[in-house]
Amino acid sequence: MTATTHDTGVVKDASGGSGEDSAPGTDTPRRRGNAFVLTVALSAALLVGCLLSAGLGAYHIPLGDVLSSVQHRTGLGGHALDRVGESVLWNVRLPRVVLALLVGASLGCAGALMQGVFGNPLAEPGVIGISAGAAVGAVGSIALGLSFFGNWTITVCAFAAGLVTVLLVYALSRSGGRTEVVTLILTGIAVNAFAGALIGLFIFFADNAQITQITFWQLGSLAQATWPKVLAVLPCAVLGLLVAPFYARKLDLLALGERPARHLGVDVERLRIVLVLVVALLTAAAVAVAGIITFVGLLVPHLLRMANGPGHRFLIPGSALGGALVLVAGDLAARTVADPAELPLGVLTALFGSPFFFWLLRRTRRRQGGWA
Repeated sequence: MTATTHDTGVVKDASGGSGEDSAPGTDTPRRRGNAFVLTVALSAALLVGCLLSAGLGAYHIPLGDVLSSVQHRTGLGGHALDRVGESVLWNVRLPRVVLALLVGASLGCAGALMQGVFGNPLAEPGVIGISAGAAVGAVGSIALGLSFFGNWTITVCAFAAGLVTVLLVYALSRSGGRTEVVTLILTGIAVNAFAGALIGLFIFFADNAQITQITFWQLGSLAQATWPKVLAVLPCAVLGLLVAPFYARKLDLLALGERPARHLGVDVERLRIVLVLVVALLTAAAVAVAGIITFVGLLVPHLLRMANGPGHRFLIPGSALGGALVLVAGDLAARTVADPAELPLGVLTALFGSPFFFWLLRRTRRRQGGWA
């Protein structure tokens, strides 16, 4: 792991080898081959994970029946299942699988963008308060008994609060027409602390039923997945996932440092504004429908960076694929490990993510010879 330093003093990581093969944005034949193999492997694993998730559960649906029902619905032959099987597959399982795909891809892609913008492999969307802000919106709407959007009230409040929070953090961190990364991170930490205090205040005034609902939402889950919720997150997720890859080259140049990037024609300030807004869009939409799910945006991009280097041309779409795979697999485990009970998805990702994060910290510190 080669450590370089930004103009702002933030340590950045260019893991993935040494010399030419580890240079940000270097498109060597070896790296292209690795990227192709990883893309095929992730896509195949994701397809298998989706099929297993659609079939396994309290009501078992054989894989052949899942494929046959999908073919029937799409007019490609096959046959419909019995009434219960069709209802379980299309009204319960598939909305949950699709929502896991969208939420996971959004969180993975947002993590890759955050690490590129901040020049730090330990950055993730929660750093600048998006998740905490969305949580304040959701918890506040529950505790205050708001219902002006019907069943959509919690989702709308969480999404709006997440976007407002990131705009507030960005406005507070600007000085002299510029935004320093360190100031942005420190402002995000302060906003996270304030958001935590607001959540605690709402919980203090909530009744027992509201506290139960708030706790369930904070733990993260896809149990309430429906097709309307899929349609709610779909535009934000697709827009963010389509826009992000266009900034891969500029992020590679930013990895060289702010000053070199400016000399190479990158408008660093504009790049940060656009990508922070894309991250906010992806993260707020995901948190609004699934609650707080941690570590996906941190670990997936870092694992792919270790496997194929720091180039964002593969890292951004690869992180979307990897995030979707992690969440589909995690949701399947959450539903089946403690059957008939269901584990909270956010708790499950934290249980597996925390030890890996601790290992990552030790590995980074050891290879850099300490933090000083």
